[in-house]
Amino acid sequence: MDETKCHIAMYPWFALGHLTPYIHIANMLAKKGHMISFLVPRNTQYKLEPFNHHPNLISFVPIKVPHVEGLPLGAETTSDVPSSLHPLIMTAMDKTEKVVESLLQDLTVDVVFFDLAHWIPNVCRRIRVKSVNYCTIPPVTVGYVFSPARRINWSKGISESDLMHPPVGFPWPSIKFHAHEARNFTARSNMKFGSDITLVERAYIALIQSDALAYNASRELEGPFIDYLQTQFRKPVLLAGPMVIDPPNTTLTENLSTWLDGHNPGSVIYIAFGSECALTTAQFQELLLGLELTQMPFLAALKPPVGTDSINDAIPNGLLERLEGRGLVYGGWVQQNLILQHGSVGCFVTHCGWGSLSEGLVSKCRLVLLPNGGDQIVNSRIMSEVYGVGIEVKKGEEDGVFTKMDVFEAIKKVMDEDGEVGKEVRDKHEKIREFLLNKDVKSAYIDTELNMSNSIEALAMAGVDYNEWGMDFDEWERMEMMAPPPPHLYADEYEDEDEDDDYKQDEYEFDEKHIHGDGDGDDDGIKYLKGGDHDRSELIGKVVAMIILILREPLNLFIGFTYNPETF
Repeated sequence: MDETKCHIAMYPWFALGHLTPYIHIANMLAKKGHMISFLVPRNTQYKLEPFNHHPNLISFVPIKVPHVEGLPLGAETTSDVPSSLHPLIMTAMDKTEKVVESLLQDLTVDVVFFDLAHWIPNVCRRIRVKSVNYCTIPPVTVGYVFSPARRINWSKGISESDLMHPPVGFPWPSIKFHAHEARNFTARSNMKFGSDITLVERAYIALIQSDALAYNASRELEGPFIDYLQTQFRKPVLLAGPMVIDPPNTTLTENLSTWLDGHNPGSVIYIAFGSECALTTAQFQELLLGLELTQMPFLAALKPPVGTDSINDAIPNGLLERLEGRGLVYGGWVQQNLILQHGSVGCFVTHCGWGSLSEGLVSKCRLVLLPNGGDQIVNSRIMSEVYGVGIEVKKGEEDGVFTKMDVFEAIKKVMDEDGEVGKEVRDKHEKIREFLLNKDVKSAYIDTELNMSNSIEALAMAGVDYNEWGMDFDEWERMEMMAPPPPHLYADEYEDEDEDDDYKQDEYEFDEKHIHGDGDGDDDGIKYLKGGDHDRSELIGKVVAMIILILREPLNLFIGFTYNPETF
């Protein structure tokens, strides 16, 4: 390994909502001089190539995706199949383990970034390199769902009642799942998701076995949640700063550009639910009818509803004729980043995937939040309840169904220039947008010594004498169980509902004591992160301590900005 630079491999889940954030983090690390080998399904590579801003350092390594019985021939990613077949895409990815191990050995990498391929940490130990669980969902969601404080047997899944309450010590206890959200989340997350393992167990193993966690996140906006992860998982949390996605090296397709150019500034509603989300036909129609009620032009980029082959099969009768060109329903892949930056687009109705929210926050579009499930639920609550930058569409508490009037009312509120709600949302959105686009913020995470790049170099160096290589998951888990847990894990389960009220949100504001400890001379953070008396070498201890010091130094020193819920 070069004295200062690393060779980093990346192997994200075969979904565009995961592949795209990975190419952006690859660009950030390549800017610092690191070499990136990006493992990607062979026929999907072309979709990522326009986002590769450092082709001299970022190389795509095509992976032949094995065929799995039940998948269409040639299917590689989740966008190629309906959601019911996503577990088989995961099975296909799992079948690449031996090929990937061989490739990683031949490439002589130092660190591997991954997310849902839970077997990567064991592969990395066998070839003596480090693994980083770079998660495309934010720290708040990981902390809410997967906190070890829940004390769950993950092989049996997570229950609806578990999700109805945040885990012990969670920094924002008002964030909770509604009944229908908990029911839908558990139904999907507890099912087998490739290779006879549930989705939640797969995700938990990936988190607990990796050498470090990494996120597109900043201490200014997510400080309390990052600290919570560090104390819970007892390992370094590497930060890349807030996700500000660079536009692709392309222009909008002519048909979309021409259509958008024909409308007034800020007048178009853009609706997109990512590459995986498909509504029922009834909800698809309610959404379009709600858009019609606004009397505003709209561009809806949506997957065909569940059980249909084409969006045209589900468009309400007579709708397109009534719209007379005012609405465009598009069933193909679109250049979302470029659409959101177009001057005519003024409102973004989003499913609340973290990548889409990141693009929406740096645009001038008003945000309407319509989460479909999974991590999108917590993402939506963060945007609406914590930051106050968007309006969530109301749904039935038990059935989770929304009506056309629910859609219409949410858009009306957020787009009302004179209304109190619209003004408040607009002002808070603008403050966060200014923060995210602040060059000093980006440089603090990328160009200074306090950045993910240096942390990765330190992590890779720690591999010289790492005594945990070669362990399988059972051995790793036994070792973790021997270590004493953080004090808060001794707490009893919730005894009654009133216990929630004991947590005060302002106790978790990002301040100097929160970062540096209580001033008694003990480095509390380092003790938490070491997580017990593991027999590590002196070198490892020093390197881990260095990583922690890098991560815990407040960026306020550079930009004079401190996380405070009241600010947003």
